[in-house]
Amino acid sequence: MSLNIQKRLAAEILGCGESRVRFDPERLEDIEDAITRADIRRLIEEGAIYAEAKKGSVRRREPEKRGPGRRKGGKYSILSRKERWMMRVRAQRKYLGRLKAARMLREEAYRSVYLQVKAGRFKSVTELKNYLKENGLLLAGA
Repeated sequence: MSLNIQKRLAAEILGCGESRVRFDPERLEDIEDAITRADIRRLIEEGAIYAEAKKGSVRRREPEKRGPGRRKGGKYSILSRKERWMMRVRAQRKYLGRLKAARMLREEAYRSVYLQVKAGRFKSVTELKNYLKENGLLLAGA
């Protein structure tokens, strides 16, 4: 009378480990006859098969100690040059895309400024905005 298959199926259905699956000792014959997932589901609904409650207490985690006094390593070990570059360029491209979608920037202006962003001409979105305003590339008030 091995109930390993039933235990495995019940664990999958209940979403827990096999060690937490418990059988009602008075319904062992019914459980032994259950060979399909549908049978196991029916027995779970009837309460013949159930998952034991998790053991252990929930322990409160310390807040992550990530302040400037905790950081070790160089300037770029926290956030690499490439990651900084990617964040900056993505923000600028997103801004340009919004302007283009709102028809505040002509296609040829968009393309030339996009290439300047790619070349690293602007340090920030603010610098990009200032450039667009100074050179009169914006069609409507932005």
